[in-house]
Amino acid sequence: MAVVRKATLDDVEQIYMLIDRYAQRGIMLPRSRELLSRVIDTFTVAEENGSVIGIGSLCVLGKELVEIRSLGIDEQYKGRGIGSRIVETLVQEAREMKMRQVMALTYEVKFFEKNGFRVVDKEIFPEKVWTDCVNCKKQHCCDEIAVLKTLD
Repeated sequence: MAVVRKATLDDVEQIYMLIDRYAQRGIMLPRSRELLSRVIDTFTVAEENGSVIGIGSLCVLGKELVEIRSLGIDEQYKGRGIGSRIVETLVQEAREMKMRQVMALTYEVKFFEKNGFRVVDKEIFPEKVWTDCVNCKKQHCCDEIAVLKTLD
């Protein structure tokens, strides 16, 4: 059974490798090892038998808005609820930070809907556009779908 926990610097290489597999398929932004080391405290991982098999991070975009990003599960572990457990952990972290909204840009709309998110127009997130989209090669032809969960 996978353990979901906060990431540590010891996890950087495995996080990097998982992100790189997604980035090579064009479905996740690449992240350098140096950047991952600097923002490791934003990551949550799922670990099984000493291996990182799932990842996700939380990025503050505004006073009341955070983004779930770099969410990915090792292919052989998909379908076991690990992604949902990571999302639950990140949403709980957002609540503890007193955030009102959690958003994500995704190709996996059904997954996020199953986890209580709804599809919204991505233009309602100018914070996201100026933080990451401005540097993305898909900036003018983005095919990701924005999803949002409003917290109590």
